[in-house]
Amino acid sequence: MEFRYENSQVLSKIANTYHGENSPYFSVKQVYDSDPFHPTKNPNGIIQMAVAENKLSYELIAEWIKKNPGASVCSPEGADEFKNIAAFQDFHGLPEFRDAVAKIMKKVRGGKVNFDPDRIVMAGGVRGAMEMVMFCLADPGDAFLVPSPWYPGFDRFLKWRTGVQLFPVVCESSNNFQVTREALEEAYDNARKSNIRVNGLVITNPSNPLGTTVDRDTLRTLVTFINDKQIHFLCDEVYAATVFRSPEFVSVSEIIEEVECNRNLIHLLYGLAKDLGLSGFRVGIVYSYNDTVMNLCRKMSMVCLVSSQTQYFIASMLSDEEFIDEFLSESAARLGRRHDTFIKGLEKAGIKCLESNSAVYCWMDLRNLLKEATFEAETSLWKTIVNVYKLNVLPGSTFHCTEPGWFRISFASMDDETLQVALERIQIFASETLNGHNFISNTCNGK
Repeated sequence: MEFRYENSQVLSKIANTYHGENSPYFSVKQVYDSDPFHPTKNPNGIIQMAVAENKLSYELIAEWIKKNPGASVCSPEGADEFKNIAAFQDFHGLPEFRDAVAKIMKKVRGGKVNFDPDRIVMAGGVRGAMEMVMFCLADPGDAFLVPSPWYPGFDRFLKWRTGVQLFPVVCESSNNFQVTREALEEAYDNARKSNIRVNGLVITNPSNPLGTTVDRDTLRTLVTFINDKQIHFLCDEVYAATVFRSPEFVSVSEIIEEVECNRNLIHLLYGLAKDLGLSGFRVGIVYSYNDTVMNLCRKMSMVCLVSSQTQYFIASMLSDEEFIDEFLSESAARLGRRHDTFIKGLEKAGIKCLESNSAVYCWMDLRNLLKEATFEAETSLWKTIVNVYKLNVLPGSTFHCTEPGWFRISFASMDDETLQVALERIQIFASETLNGHNFISNTCNGK
């Protein structure tokens, strides 16, 4: 006899709860893969501008690998180390890996703060690292405050398996979306009035999706706020070395040297996906100033470790300090040049962006192109951009922005020639939209 069950009957409650799959953020790859752009094979295909990747300096790492083949145990030059790396390793991570990570964390923060290698806890990417910390800090139903707009990935890996709520701290374009003490207090009070226990605050610095650094005074305000409330502070600093112009990046690790606070509440997240462009290597780091959290994360990390082969390679490359210094400098310079080229192209189309100084995307202002100031109009415009003009971007509502008409658009994931094609399409889109010549298509996967 054949038995058939509905998913709700055979899957766990966690599996059946919201995990964000319907968000445009999680459909961008499927949308792109359905019709990917290629300069000769598919010149009318979709250009990927929704994924935040830093691909501008890959050849620098490729050249280093050619000069240092022994950095990989899968090469003839590194094969002698294969038997050592292939075996089980200490779950704390290779000592040389932790030493190298501690050094680059200090380097990208201007050498202003030291990091203890023994406090480095690794995980399979920053997403895994953040979820791991969340499991340690909150129970299902507890809430963390998050300034809006925020990175939509949080909706899956901070909420889904942990059962934690994300409670918005509303930030507005009138002050360039900067978070204020007043907004923090209002969000905290609103959560409490709803009988929701607030356990912490989460930020990304530099910001995703704004591409801006959080200034020193604001960081002081945030640290003072969480200390006054005695709630945790999670700082995702994965874009730390992508700053290409002033103001400079300031880490929360600097602020706690200046402001009196309970350091047990401070937890820093870092990785190599953005600063070095190594998204696929899945290197995430937890650096907690809380001994208990650090030890718990180390135990939990056993299920999401970075492979020993990856650790070995990363340790070798990061230990070449001359190369890393040159790479970080050149990478930031390339990001700055690409940003400027992109902004000038948008300006030709009459499009403005929030002024930014970091990361690999812009926060694009298309409010003047909306038929009306609603999120329905934003969604309609987004579908037109994707389906008609073949540009895969993300609408602001995906980031929980409270004002319709903002979009995140990435500029560092393509070569120069593709960028020019994208800018040409953007200019046509802006012109035709203003003149009412385009049409709305609702065939996008994310509708």
